[in-house]
Amino acid sequence: MNSTKNKLEKADLRRDIIKQRQSFSQDKWRAKSQLICTNIYNSSLFNQAKTVLAYFSFRQEPDLSYLFLDNNSTNSKTWGFPRCVEKSLFWHFWKPEDELIAGKYGIKEPRPDSPIINPSQVDLILVPCVACDYQNYRLGYGGGYYDRFLSSPEWESIPTIGIVFDLAYLPQVPIEAWDKRLDSICTETGLKR
Repeated sequence: MNSTKNKLEKADLRRDIIKQRQSFSQDKWRAKSQLICTNIYNSSLFNQAKTVLAYFSFRQEPDLSYLFLDNNSTNSKTWGFPRCVEKSLFWHFWKPEDELIAGKYGIKEPRPDSPIINPSQVDLILVPCVACDYQNYRLGYGGGYYDRFLSSPEWESIPTIGIVFDLAYLPQVPIEAWDKRLDSICTETGLKR
């Protein structure tokens, strides 16, 4: 019964947060996204990382393209992006000049023939979230892709930063036994550890 209650709470919260962030004007969304990117860019976790896994913004998630399209950080970082294959995420190297295709959910992703990233090469994972809480738990879209990915032994020790707008940084989100805490959360007002 508790699991059913959690699913309903998660679905309602997901719908509410997505609706709120999609109500942002383009200017407000861009400005808040740029602040998030500045906070990430100024963090020691990001500065020490050579290979960073990120995501392409979907449904008005915070846009991280300011980081990977910026000449200063692009020259010093290697970037990886996910491809959804059945119930798993496959991570591929990506450069701004590389072609993208529409994936399973209409999200941009690297081509299937792009080189795969080995977990041992990754220094930091920027995790998309619908919401995060003060205990560093995340609420995703409900597909379990990131829960499975972040729980697998080869990936679980790599530092993570959950990315959300302040409106989605909450005292508590409903959690399940399999939910994994993130190391940090970044919003437009700063990095929270």
